[in-house]
Amino acid sequence: MSAKNPRVAVVGATGAVGREMLEVLAQREFPASEVVPFASSRSAGTKVEFKGVELTVRELKEDSLAGFDLALFSAGGSTSEKFAPLAAQAGCVVVDNSSAWRMDPNCPLVVPEVNPQDLEWHKGIIANPNCSTIQMVVALKPLHDEARIKRIVVSTYQAVSGTGQKAINELEHQVSRLMNCQEVEPKVYPYQIAFNCLPQIDVFLDNGYTKEEMKMVNETRKILGDSTIRVTATAVRVPVFYGHSECVNIETEKKLTVQQTRQLLAAAPGVVVEDFPEKQIYPLAVAAAGQDDVFVGRIREDESIDNGLNLWIVADNIRKGAALNAVQIGEELLRRNLLRVPK
Repeated sequence: MSAKNPRVAVVGATGAVGREMLEVLAQREFPASEVVPFASSRSAGTKVEFKGVELTVRELKEDSLAGFDLALFSAGGSTSEKFAPLAAQAGCVVVDNSSAWRMDPNCPLVVPEVNPQDLEWHKGIIANPNCSTIQMVVALKPLHDEARIKRIVVSTYQAVSGTGQKAINELEHQVSRLMNCQEVEPKVYPYQIAFNCLPQIDVFLDNGYTKEEMKMVNETRKILGDSTIRVTATAVRVPVFYGHSECVNIETEKKLTVQQTRQLLAAAPGVVVEDFPEKQIYPLAVAAAGQDDVFVGRIREDESIDNGLNLWIVADNIRKGAALNAVQIGEELLRRNLLRVPK
């Protein structure tokens, strides 16, 4: 075991995000001495690919992560709540993709392009933010630094892959049946998702918002380190396989012109500006799928207020919205020599 060549566990390795984590680790040549896939007893024994080699998935048990330096979790909140503390107690740093630890005051909630400094105070568990929040704050960080954002109004158009493989299969199945004049029976979602939009992601809360919407509200404030930012969100599921799109309206203390905004975003890490409306060039979910960056376009002033801007933000929700961000956190931990659990 070495701080420079850590042993890495991928928990939930048979899921869509877990498989993407393995792919990203390989593509970015993460300097692991060993990468080991884990999953539940139901999936243990299956094979996953890593660097052209088939690895056998091991069953995750209470003592499984002893001897590992880094564990990337993508196995659901209940699994994380049980096994992440055990891993941290054994000296393994956990980067968790569930919502279990995001608002825990003892756990940093990190997007490496935005708040890598928060890794300095980790206690063994680091939370990976919600996919919709990640892509939004990557784009908003340089604007917040320059002009301080006072208010955010965001509407999301989220791909079915955010729900998992069953939802991808359901959209495929429904499209096929409807194109052949056959009826569909929704199973994953409460209503038909093919050729439809569902203004509900996760369950409704007492305030009328869904959990997904309130994640964006609370996580944005924590990541940007500013609890005074007013945020409101509407999250919608759309019949797209990969790639979340967001319409974001911001109000800033200091005025930003369109040209200033384009320049700030073009210089920001992880951001690509695609904003040539006269040529019909703007970010598209189908183009962002499989890409690492966050794409921003349709940049224009909100003429209804003094210091307002509208942005269209698109990113691959499985990649930057989950797997890539987790691996980038691991890379940042290595750079900062933080791949250890404080005693």
